[in-house]
Amino acid sequence: MLLEVENLVTRFYTSEGVVHAVNGVSYNIDHGETLAIVGESGCGKSVSVRSIMRLIPQPPGKIESGRVMFKGRDLLGLNDEQIRKVRGNEIAMIFQDPMTSLNPVLTIERQITEALEQHWKMSGAAATQRAAELLEMVSIPNARARLKDYPYQFSGGMRQRAMVAMALACEPDLLIADEPTTALDVTIQSQIVNLVRRLQQQTNMAIIWITHDLGVVARLAQRVMVMYAGYVIEAAPVKELYGNPRHPYTLGLLGSLPRLDAPPNTRLFSIPGQPPDQVALPEGCPFAPRCHMVIERCLHEMPPEEPVSEHHHVACWRKDDVGNGGPRVRQS
Repeated sequence: MLLEVENLVTRFYTSEGVVHAVNGVSYNIDHGETLAIVGESGCGKSVSVRSIMRLIPQPPGKIESGRVMFKGRDLLGLNDEQIRKVRGNEIAMIFQDPMTSLNPVLTIERQITEALEQHWKMSGAAATQRAAELLEMVSIPNARARLKDYPYQFSGGMRQRAMVAMALACEPDLLIADEPTTALDVTIQSQIVNLVRRLQQQTNMAIIWITHDLGVVARLAQRVMVMYAGYVIEAAPVKELYGNPRHPYTLGLLGSLPRLDAPPNTRLFSIPGQPPDQVALPEGCPFAPRCHMVIERCLHEMPPEEPVSEHHHVACWRKDDVGNGGPRVRQS
């Protein structure tokens, strides 16, 4: 197994109280596999993967407990120098907004070659040659000439391609993509997804893809993990999750997707209410106040994550009642 995350807990200590950002998250991923993490904004997706890479600002953040075993090492136990050798080299990350992630005063060339010189000890000329090859790999036209450009001279799609090139510079074993297509139009989104899939086939790297777009998940991932209020509430192979969701929240997410096979006069499902305040999480299931299947037990006890099949786990007291997919759309 390439990466094993066990009972990861991350908190933020603020003037308003303790933010329970990640609450006992566990999962694993192997070489060549793609795991998608989905959920609403603020559910803990990004904080969980930033915790893996030790990118949580401390203070106010703190990784309270857990283990992150990567190639046999616990990343949470490494010192600062050791974790810097992992970041960008063995584990790389593509961030959501390339305009704020790229340094506006450095050329694209410098931002790619820096990692190559640091981790691979390449000379300047060799690093520049490698940078040009990487831009060609991500289909940026006239790649060598564009190395001298600054981020503002690239379009949004090209900036994101440059971010992919930077992430792949040192041929990482694990690529973390944190909503990398959110700010892009649909055509560019599709190009980025296809690009990452092609590069994964060439390098056999593992990918953690964070998104709220279940349409992207269906095309890219083998397994999907649904998060809500810092908890993993359902995890399954993609086909099983889409065909047989067992948590009301997952059902709602799938019901909000437009479907070509939906009958006439159908409308998309809408989940009522708002996510809970993670400074003051409810006593029981955090989804209970928004759930149309809530029972008294949901209000007082947090359900454990339990198997419904070999690779399908759900944290819901009503999982057996949700079974077989249930209604995904509401008739108008």
